[in-house]
Amino acid sequence: MLILAIDTSSPFGSVALLRDVDVVSQVASAADEPYSTRLFRDVDRVVQDAGVGMLDVELYAVASGPGSFTGVRVGLAAVKAWAEVYRKPIASVSALEAMAAQADVGETLIAGIADAHRGQFFAGLYERKDHALRRRGDDVVMSPAECFVYLQEQAAGAPFVIRTTAPELVRASLRASAAEGVCVEPADPALAPAIGRLGFARAQTGELVDSLTLDAHYVRRSDAELLWHDHK
Repeated sequence: MLILAIDTSSPFGSVALLRDVDVVSQVASAADEPYSTRLFRDVDRVVQDAGVGMLDVELYAVASGPGSFTGVRVGLAAVKAWAEVYRKPIASVSALEAMAAQADVGETLIAGIADAHRGQFFAGLYERKDHALRRRGDDVVMSPAECFVYLQEQAAGAPFVIRTTAPELVRASLRASAAEGVCVEPADPALAPAIGRLGFARAQTGELVDSLTLDAHYVRRSDAELLWHDHK
């Protein structure tokens, strides 16, 4: 199966083309260039490098969040359009799950954590069962101290590891929160390959969506929503 995987949830955007679980071509960058320009150029590059065309893509796998509101919207809008035009299915993947998926196969409980800025983390706890990841509880946005307490509660006393694109920040926050005994490992910020592999797994179990049912997984409400709520 030829899979086009896209992550625009963070400034370190990435695009990858996979055949099943093997990466065929990949582009990743932390450029200041807007997603709206960069994404389509990067997609053209990975497709051309692989010597295929968009018609050959059989599945789109995309990070539905959490992360940048603008980035997530651009990525989802592009995938929705392609899926509609080419009549292909979509795998919607949490960026936090893509981080957790990078943990060693022997790890059972893995937390994915990303810097949500504003003194907060995006976090989610995932359990590996039968070579698949299943989320425990919800993906959340919280202060670091609240985040670690939440993860410990979801783990119900069991040990877990953290995979994160912000390892130094997470380690510093763990020390400040006096949370000990948690292993923190860096996740590759180029999440597209992990997203593609998770998309392939979803295709095997039929957990796919289409252009109409694909939705964002923001976790945090937008500033516009918050301002509207405050002025009600």
